[in-house]
Amino acid sequence: MKIQKVVRILSVAFAYACLAKAGMAQTPTENATPSEVDPSPSAATLAQEASNPFTTSWLMQTQQNNNWVNMPFGHGSQVQSNLLFQPLMSVRLTENQALIIRPVLTLFNSVPHLDQNGQSERTTGFGDTVLAFALPRPLLDGRLMLGAGPTFIFPTASKRELGQDTWQLGPDVGAVLQLQHTIAYAFAQQWFKVAGDGRTTNQMSDVFNYTHVFNKGWTLGTQSNLSVDWEAPKGERVTFPIGPQVGKMVNWGGTPTLVQLQFQYYAISPSVGGPKWNVQLQVTPTLKSPIRKAFF
Repeated sequence: MKIQKVVRILSVAFAYACLAKAGMAQTPTENATPSEVDPSPSAATLAQEASNPFTTSWLMQTQQNNNWVNMPFGHGSQVQSNLLFQPLMSVRLTENQALIIRPVLTLFNSVPHLDQNGQSERTTGFGDTVLAFALPRPLLDGRLMLGAGPTFIFPTASKRELGQDTWQLGPDVGAVLQLQHTIAYAFAQQWFKVAGDGRTTNQMSDVFNYTHVFNKGWTLGTQSNLSVDWEAPKGERVTFPIGPQVGKMVNWGGTPTLVQLQFQYYAISPSVGGPKWNVQLQVTPTLKSPIRKAFF
């Protein structure tokens, strides 16, 4: 079964990440270039903070994806590109309770598809918008964080081909494990259709991340997004990529910024129109929260 295959792939990915953690030695300290953060443990701390979805800082993350998609009817492989702005903002509701706010804005979406005559064409514009909330709670002296809340999808796509034309809501839940040089987390969202003219939707998106951080701000790990369309036929519901991610914490204009590049292979995807490869660039400037006082 494909879900069992996903579990096996996740196990292999976790084992690979652990071997990488044990086998890669840290290099001696060298002179930093002007674009690098000072090569000290603080660079590793900043990189770990920029990888934490429950951090108290504000992460102004931009993500570019280039997916190679197999087109039907012998039209070969084409690239589907999107540019996401997905800031993560933390505010203090009370002295002991934070609120995580995470919108995902599809600023640019270029989707190849077939027109009514079966000819290949491309539609470009804005996509739908996701808005998620979570209330994190620390456990084990803060090494483990658990959080949950509501999540929404708004039909903001500029063209019908670029979105689902439905209003959706559902729950989200996440867990973050943070050790001295390692951070691992899982964050799941489930949406149900509540209004709109689009088709019935019942879908889930899960993010799995493992990142090991080195003293000079280099990172090595993997980040996979498991997508499940429960309304699709059996055997066509799951999309799951896996691949290595490498990153570096740098200083751009005085702002600590984590730059990460990832190559992914879709081990599971729909047979028609499903992606096969992805090249992902992620840039995450890290800012101190401008809202210091608790609301209540």
